[in-house]
Amino acid sequence: MTVREQTEIYEMAFLSNYACTSYDEENTRRVRYEEKCPYRTDFQRDRDRILHCNSFRRLKRKTQVFLSPIGDHYRTRLTHTLEVAQIARTISRGLRLNEDLTEAIALGHDLGHSPFGHCGEAVLNEICPHGFKHYLQSVRVVETLEKKGRGLNLTFAVKNGIACHTNKIAATKEGNVVRLADTIAYINHDIEDSIRAGILSPFDLPADCVRVLGNTKTQRITTLVASVIQNGGYIIDFAPDIRKAHDDLKAFMFAKVYKNPAAKQEESKAELLIRALYAYYIENTKKLPEEYRAIARDTDPDRAVCDYISGMSDEYAVDLYTDLFVPKFWK
Repeated sequence: MTVREQTEIYEMAFLSNYACTSYDEENTRRVRYEEKCPYRTDFQRDRDRILHCNSFRRLKRKTQVFLSPIGDHYRTRLTHTLEVAQIARTISRGLRLNEDLTEAIALGHDLGHSPFGHCGEAVLNEICPHGFKHYLQSVRVVETLEKKGRGLNLTFAVKNGIACHTNKIAATKEGNVVRLADTIAYINHDIEDSIRAGILSPFDLPADCVRVLGNTKTQRITTLVASVIQNGGYIIDFAPDIRKAHDDLKAFMFAKVYKNPAAKQEESKAELLIRALYAYYIENTKKLPEEYRAIARDTDPDRAVCDYISGMSDEYAVDLYTDLFVPKFWK
């Protein structure tokens, strides 16, 4: 018996009836058939493929909330992803769900996020005829763009969880855990970053939310995670009173931080940069890297340019803009 087979037997014996096991043929199916690994389950292989792909490494230089912040302790898209993965695994363990599937979805959920955070997403959604949603682009990354067009050939359950992590009900309980873990993570680490940036004071948080959820990041995350586990089973959600406090805190963050001019003061420049790069490459598709020229030939230039720009890190996009549009001094 292989190590993988032992793990699969363990899953069948000890995981919840609501869990998605590695025996589930529907959820473990891939577009291209592959022989089973003797050591890793299908979901463990997916997790490893995501962890080692180029798009995952680029997350370290993509904006979470604050554009290119000075300081080592502000979150990036990568640190956000790692925090989501850890919160999601804790919830899955408490509910006896499949931690490997949960972790794979969490690690891959933001692979398609554009540079400059949701500002970049909004601009691409406006100017690209195909539209742009980061969760759908994340699926496109793992299906098509990684490995020079071959994709990662992930299982259905992982791709479905990635596609549904923002605002839809996933096909698996693990996917729905990641959807909650994402919002638990970003609200609470964005509060911490906003206090560090001087945009918020700890005393600004709504008193009713603090009373229910807690006064510190640790207390709030613990309360939210515990509520999902205690309320869990067929429905993956917070208890009603915790849900209200969570939603009120989220609304507060949108009003005071996510739309705050101080936090968004550089976004008009980021928007200008993305528009300029997009227009340039639409007119000069031959200057795209070969893998994106192929997309332009097989689909259309807009699809290729959107794919190229959305994959850029903030720093790469700024450097490219500087190289293309800022005059160089003669030496």
